[in-house]
Amino acid sequence: MFGSIGMPEMIVIGIIALLIFGPRKLPELGKSLGKSIAEFKRASNELKNTLEDEIRSEEIQAARKSAEVPPSASITPPAAPAAPVHPEPVSHVEHGA
Repeated sequence: MFGSIGMPEMIVIGIIALLIFGPRKLPELGKSLGKSIAEFKRASNELKNTLEDEIRSEEIQAARKSAEVPPSASITPPAAPAAPVHPEPVSHVEHGA
């Protein structure tokens, strides 16, 4: 938990803190140290989440830009199929009697 600090080192640090601050101040200092560490963890988690959200939104925007159709292509309607052309023109018209 504390890296290379072992149990004997923790005991020595505790004894020194007890001698410096006294038995009345030590619990108060421990409580404020715990609150400070908790606040630091909370702030770092919020920063991490904010950064991840920003990165995710940038990736979504980049994906949308790459999938967009150019504006000129979306305005132009597709070409209609050509009308069938008769090989011979119609030369006679029938009239009813």
